[in-house]
Amino acid sequence: MNTEELSAKLLERFLRYTKTGTQSNPEKAENGFMPSTECQRTFANMLAEELRSFGVSQVEVDGNSYLLAYIEPSPGFEHSPSFGLCSHLDTASDAPGEPVHPVVHKNYSGGKIELSGGLVIDPAQDGELAACSGGTVITSDGNTLLGADDKAGIAGIMTLAEFLTSNPDFRHGPVEILFSPDEETGHGMDRVPLDKMKARAYYTVDGGSLGEIEVECFNAWKCDVEFHGVAAHLGAAKGKLVNAVLMAAEFISRLPRNESPEATENYEGYYCPLEVSGNIERASVSVFLRDFEEEGIRRRVEYIENHLAGTVEKMFPGGKIKVTSKKQYSNMKKKLEEHPEIFDFACKAAELCGVKPHTKPIRGGTDGSRLTEMGIPTPNIFTGGHNFHSRTEWASLEEMVKMTEILIKLTELWRDKNV
Repeated sequence: MNTEELSAKLLERFLRYTKTGTQSNPEKAENGFMPSTECQRTFANMLAEELRSFGVSQVEVDGNSYLLAYIEPSPGFEHSPSFGLCSHLDTASDAPGEPVHPVVHKNYSGGKIELSGGLVIDPAQDGELAACSGGTVITSDGNTLLGADDKAGIAGIMTLAEFLTSNPDFRHGPVEILFSPDEETGHGMDRVPLDKMKARAYYTVDGGSLGEIEVECFNAWKCDVEFHGVAAHLGAAKGKLVNAVLMAAEFISRLPRNESPEATENYEGYYCPLEVSGNIERASVSVFLRDFEEEGIRRRVEYIENHLAGTVEKMFPGGKIKVTSKKQYSNMKKKLEEHPEIFDFACKAAELCGVKPHTKPIRGGTDGSRLTEMGIPTPNIFTGGHNFHSRTEWASLEEMVKMTEILIKLTELWRDKNV
């Protein structure tokens, strides 16, 4: 498949996928619904039928909407080691997610891209966009996010699957595909069918700009903080009323502002109050804690549980604060360092495709971080998507082509790997 054919297939597939709404629902996911939205199941079944139309016989969508497929090896390569590719079905709930109306900017001039509602994507503030001058850039119309996270990754994996099944002269080993629900809610690997997965190494195809191959992410915890006040008639409240709303407000105000998402970058961790609700008698706040170091994340959890909660509780005699802390995922760096060849293969594949690989910390997490913790080392590969979780999200078709070429090259490297 030459570059022109690959580009055409990717563009058609990506546009079709982005028009299929798949936003997940964090509240339902927290309450145990998997998938949290039925549209994810619909999308999984659509992809399963598409894979079957390529001739992939081993395709299953389970009751939780995990799609697991297995592409059998070429004759003579049955003993080549298998590897897997993973992307997620859902899109984020941070911005409206449907209906998505993708806009294709062919021969992008390098200037500002104007979207609905006065939104502008300005290359003067986005050097990655400036580097795409002369290529094809895809955006939404500005009323929704685009969904490149992770429809770009899915489009690349599906295009690889079509390539492998329609080119019998291209020899390859076994390749496994996993599409997961609810990655954006943090529950993407909660019920992953590990017992059915054959590959002992995976790659998430869920990264950003050209050449990014990521092997480290945050350690992540969530603290759910409950504030219990004492109700009283407002006209006779003196000495009686303990306002849980004010307790929550005081708690939030004391979180370090210089350690918030908007004030940090690179390897700096943060505290982020994500949700708040309540009334006089009871209020609640959910706080995300992120740090690249284990010692750092322990310090943050202890600060919430032992210092901040205690300080605020003393300020409101009669009120009570309860903190429930939960680990979400771990930095995958240490476990991936035990299997350097998996990362090395990704870098070599990139170089063979004319792409200079580079690493950067993921200021978030992926399904790969959870898979790595479960014993399946899983680095992350770029997709060509940018400005994720926003109405100004965009994707580079040329970068998507390079992503897919790298996936094809990976199959060659794994085919020839000594077991």
